[in-house]
Amino acid sequence: MDRFGEWAGALSELFRGLVCATIHGIREDSMATAQDVADFLNETLEIDAFEDDSHNGLQVDGPGRIKRVCCGVDASMEFFCAAHARGADFLVCHHGISWGESLKRITGMNYERIAYLVNHGMALYACHLPLDAHARYGNNAQIVSALKLRKRQPFGDYRGMVIGYEGELDKPMRYATFKKRVAEVIGAEMRCMDFGPPTVKRVAVVSGGAADGVHEAGAKGVDVYITGEPRLEAYAVAQELGVHVIFAGHYATEVFGVKALMPLLRRQFGVTCDFVDLKVEF
Repeated sequence: MDRFGEWAGALSELFRGLVCATIHGIREDSMATAQDVADFLNETLEIDAFEDDSHNGLQVDGPGRIKRVCCGVDASMEFFCAAHARGADFLVCHHGISWGESLKRITGMNYERIAYLVNHGMALYACHLPLDAHARYGNNAQIVSALKLRKRQPFGDYRGMVIGYEGELDKPMRYATFKKRVAEVIGAEMRCMDFGPPTVKRVAVVSGGAADGVHEAGAKGVDVYITGEPRLEAYAVAQELGVHVIFAGHYATEVFGVKALMPLLRRQFGVTCDFVDLKVEF
């Protein structure tokens, strides 16, 4: 009986091992490739609807199945190294490495970046304007939501495409109080052109480098225009149109979109997702 029990136990363990191995193999086979993830993001973000200097989509392919995703704003060696340290095999960023004819020659910095990705088995996906404009996952929609603006409307014409949003506060608010809310939501050092009314209600947002949007803000009667990086020519325009302009950082205003994609990718593919925050101050 004892020997029979040992045989039965051994067979049971063997069967359990075979079952686990089979299940593990099925899970491995069901994991998405870099192209699978890219195709899903392309469709979700509707990248074909935009004319963009960025070659949006999968910019560098990767081997094998995707297990860990790292998201960031800029495709830089600092980002790549930080993602590799976390074990990433798929990178998502807002500003990629392929713009216009930027990869016409794979030399110098281009070579170093691509070689690092390839040598470390990491795919790179980039999405620029579509990730600014998306009504749910986009930088501007996310900021508008975080600021608790209602009656959201498209705003921010860029080459015939609308990439930002405007909205209203529930009730008029002192501008000084609203600036504190912006600082809490975006979390960056702000530069401000304080030329609007002391009490504000209508707010427009276009992330990144969109200082020229102050013209549209003034024409539409917006009280506060929020964008990323300042430009000198916006100063006189804001002053003469009577618009507050808050420059909250190009980097800081564009962390929102890639962050919003993380729970989506977790649900869709069952992957681990991390945000690599380089805390760029510009």
